[in-house]
Parts: sequence; structure tokens; C-alpha cells
Amino acid sequence: SHKSSKREWKPLEDHSCTDVPWLLLFILFCVGMGFICGFSIATGAAARLLSGYDSYGNICGQKNVKVEGIVNSGLDLTHKKYVFFLDPCNIDLVHQRIKSLALCVSACPRKELKTLADIQKFAETNGSTLCSYELQPSEYTTDPRAAKLCPKYPVPESAPIPFFHRCAPVNISCYAKFAEALITFVSDSSVLHRLISGVMTSKEIIMGLCLLSLVLSMILMVIIRYISRVLVWILTILVILGSLGGTGVLWWLYAKQRISASAVETQIAKDNLQALLIYAISATVFTVILFLIMLVMRKRVALTIALFHVAGKVFIHLPLLVFQPFWTFFVLILFWTYWITVLLFLGTTGSPIPNEEGFVEFRMVGPLKYMWWYHVVGLIWISEFILACQQMTVAGAVVTYYFTREKRNLPFTPILASVNRLVCYHLGTVAKGSFIITLVKIPRMILMYIHTQLKGKENACARCMLKACICCLWCLEKCLTYLNQNAYTATAINSTNFCTSAKDAFVILVENALRVAAINTVGDFMLFLGKVLIVCSTGLAGIMLLNYQRDYTIWVLPLIIVCLFAFLVAHCFLSIYEMVVDVLFLCFAIDTKYNDGSPGREFYMDKVLMEFVENSRKSMKEASRGGGAEGRELKPMVGADEE
Repeated sequence: SHKSSKREWKPLEDHSCTDVPWLLLFILFCVGMGFICGFSIATGAAARLLSGYDSYGNICGQKNVKVEGIVNSGLDLTHKKYVFFLDPCNIDLVHQRIKSLALCVSACPRKELKTLADIQKFAETNGSTLCSYELQPSEYTTDPRAAKLCPKYPVPESAPIPFFHRCAPVNISCYAKFAEALITFVSDSSVLHRLISGVMTSKEIIMGLCLLSLVLSMILMVIIRYISRVLVWILTILVILGSLGGTGVLWWLYAKQRISASAVETQIAKDNLQALLIYAISATVFTVILFLIMLVMRKRVALTIALFHVAGKVFIHLPLLVFQPFWTFFVLILFWTYWITVLLFLGTTGSPIPNEEGFVEFRMVGPLKYMWWYHVVGLIWISEFILACQQMTVAGAVVTYYFTREKRNLPFTPILASVNRLVCYHLGTVAKGSFIITLVKIPRMILMYIHTQLKGKENACARCMLKACICCLWCLEKCLTYLNQNAYTATAINSTNFCTSAKDAFVILVENALRVAAINTVGDFMLFLGKVLIVCSTGLAGIMLLNYQRDYTIWVLPLIIVCLFAFLVAHCFLSIYEMVVDVLFLCFAIDTKYNDGSPGREFYMDKVLMEFVENSRKSMKEASRGGGAEGRELKPMVGADEE
């Protein structure tokens, strides 16, 4: 029997629960998130957000409790359902709020009111008093306090915002300043107007092109396995031509400069010549290194092509994989909507505190201030958890496909089986993996925040250090994400907990380091070419369609929107493809390590991968006949299990 120094991999033989403590921790954390939501609703934040409140702390549309030390608080405003700002255009850009006295009124002014007499007439006919509560409508034109306690006139025509009971001016020109502060480049409102009308007139075309990009992405998923070889050749030729061309041009420039420099003996010319020589030499060295790498990698590229081919087959057997990004996106949107709602609640939570102007503000006091932080950590951890669930689902489905010898015996929908396994056994592992990513992400976000706060204040050295730290954390996050992905695959195969899985996967990846490098460079570039192809096709179709409308619309913005959407769609689809290739690679590496094709230890792999193994064995035999070093170099790579 086969004795291995390491623990045996037993694909799909037993299922056990993994990382249960982490699941409990995650559930506790989610309960905490729910508590924040419940607390903010219980303290009246939801009512304040939806019904609106005036400057004296009264919620519109209900009876209120008196606040100590505040005049006009504790009024019965059952019939006054709308918030009206006396000076709606006075916007504080720093705190992004309206600096104005707010009142509850029974109706918004539906037409412009030019003078105090008009305001008085509106109050008498509609029963909606737009001046502060202490003035009676009859006193509007006589009382000297009216200048301060009445709206700034002309009062713009306004309408209530649906669901939020705030009166907002119908003509949004006064908010244009606010928008301009956010979007500085559009100074001329007519340009903005033209751009928006351009988008509106060609909205059918935009929708059509977005659909086209979806269809193209789906088609590419099916045919990429047939064109992967062609893509690799295109990539190789492009790299060779590019590097040779660049080096050639530099040497030619150097030679030309040298001939002309012999006539002119200035210091600048000499310096330029020196610089060109250095550039040319470094370009040559770079080209030589690139060629050497490509020579070493050429055998590994065959594996990438084989894996892409098998990944194509996986999508034919598991067509539901294509829709995986949709579900993830849908769940993320639901969660983000909930998160933003609670964030808005938190903005209006707290105890009423009089500010310096004698009006009420709601602020959280004591330890409740730190709820914000908890809420932000929740955003990152739960989002990462949802993404990790997608990775685990894909890994589980692909592992089931790979390690089922008879493809006819696959479960009816391996994806649903995989989701079922995830929910029953592996939620803890996913919670732990996503928590590790969160631990790296939060410091990076804090550093980025500090970096934006310090803009223009400090010396260049501190900025540079911060930038370096942010970059390091970003790289660490990328590496951890890749390792997590492989750990989830190992968990799906073996039902081991997160740390064991990560260690096992890491050992396998290190043993196959060159292959990993080849698959990640060549594979990623092929997928990048795929994205470029989709964006270019959609953009081209867009130019041809929008060209018919060029007389009466600006079509730059619609085109940008379409191309961005196409890129996002292509990225979503092809990232699933990349995931499948990574999972297949780990399965393949385990398969070649523990099986050698002999009776009782048959390979699980697909015909295409078998051909690859056969070819590499042949080349190994030839190399070992020649007693070359290449045989030794390939030995640990393929089926080396003579431990």
C-alpha cells in the first residue's frame, strides 16, 4: 500500500463540520449588527429619518415630548406632516447639511411666493404656516421678528420628496452648487444638461449594448477553451515583437545620436548619449531575461491551455456556474441597502442636545459613539463573507465534478449540492477566511483615510511612507485572497478546518511554484485579452449605433457608460472562470501527487490533462536518457511520489 509522509487527501469521502467556534463568533457579530439596527429604531431614529424633524427636536406628524431648555419643543404636530426649510439653498458644504431653520408644515408651497403678503395669503387659504410657530399668520406683515422667523423670499416652488416628507425646491439650481462642489469639473450647467439629455435620448441603445456585452461574455465563456491556444500564441508573439522592437529602437537611437554627437561636443549631448546607452543595455538585458523565462515556461504553458480546456467543459457540465456572479451581486446589493439604511438611522440617533444657536441636534453620547466603528467593520466582514461563500460554492462544485469518475453520476445540480454542503458544514471556515481578509483591509482603509486627510499638510517623506504601507497591505491582501481561495478548495476536498486546509494547499502550491506562476501570468493575461475583446466589441457596436444620432446628442458619455458596464460584466464572468481554473489546478496537483495511473491508484483527471501528463512523462524519459538537468528539474513537478 502507498505510505505517504503527509496526511492522505481523501476527496469527498467524509463530511464533517469545520471551524464551529468561528461560526458562533460570526453569528454573535451578526446579532450585534441587528442590535444596532434595533437600537436606532427604538430610539426613534427611523421615525426621525422618515417623517423628518424640525429645529426644535419635534418629529413631524405626531405628538412630541418636551425637551428641557428648548422653546417650541414638545408640540402636537399631528397635522403638520412635512419638513420645510426657511432657507433651503444655504448648504454647509463641509458638514454636507442644510444650514437653516426647519419647521413642520401641513403643505409645501406649490407655487413661488414673492413677498410676506403672499406667504400670509398662503397660510390663510391653505392653512400651512411657513413662519416659525410663535407667529400667527395675521402678524406676518406687522411683527418686526418676521424678518428672522419667516422664510427667505422669494420662497421657491417646492414639492415633497416621496417617502421622506421633506419639501424640496422643484428647480434644483440651488443644489447645483452642492453638486458642483462634489463634481468640480462641470462648471457650465449647460454642458451637464447636454450630457444628461444625451444619455436620456440614447437610453434604449445603452440598454441594448449592455445586453450585448452580457451575451458576448456568455459566448466567450463557451468558446474560450477552443481559442485558448490561439490566445497564448498571440500573447507570445506580441511579447516577443514588443521587447525586440523596443530594444531595436533604443539601439538605433543610440547609434544615430552617437554619429551626430561626434560633431557637437557639449555636456548635455554627452549626458543624453550616456542615458541612451544605459536604457539600451537595460532593455537588452530585460529582453534576454524575458526570453529565458519564456523558454523555461513553455512547458508550463501547455498545462495552462489544458486547464482552460477543462474549465470550458466544467461550464458545459455545470451551466449554473455562469449565474453565480448574479446571485452574489444580488445578495451584496441587499446587504448594502440594509447597511446604508442603518447608517442613515445612526445619523439621526442619539439624545437631543441644544447647539449654540439654540436649536436641537441629535448626538450619541458615551460608549454608544463607537457603534459607527462596529457598523463599518460589519460592512467589510459580511461583504467579504458573501464573496467567500461564492468562492466556496464554486470550489465545492468544481471539486465534485473533478473527483467524480463517472460524469453521469454527478448530482443533478452540483452547485446546489455544493451550497447545501457549505451551509451544513463549512460556514465557520468561510467566516474565518473572510475575517482574516477584514483584518488586513481595515488598517489599509485607516491609512488611506489618514493619507487623504494629510493631503498638502505634511512633508513628502511621511506621504511616501504611508503610500508604501498601503501598497504592502494591498499586496498582502491579494496574496491572502489567493491563499484563501485554495484553502476553501482544500476544505471542499477534505472537510478539514481552515488552518489545516491553508497549510495543505500552501505545501502543494509551493511544490508547484513554477506552474502556479505560469498559470497566473499566462492565464490572467488571456482573461485580460478576453475582457479587452468584449469591451472593444461593445464599444465598436456602440460607436456604429450612436453614430446615427450624432447630430443631436453628445455620445461620449453613453459610450463611456456602456464600456464601463461591459468591462464590469466581463470581469464578473471571467473572474468565475479564473476561480474554476485555480480550483482545477489544485485538484490536478493533488491528483498527480497521490495517483500515478497504476491499478488501484487511477487518475481522476480529464483526457486533455492525461495527454498533458503523458507528454511531460515522455519528455522526462527523453531528458533522463540524455541525463540532462531538465529531467531533474521536472522530476518533482509531475507525479513524483516516490517518498
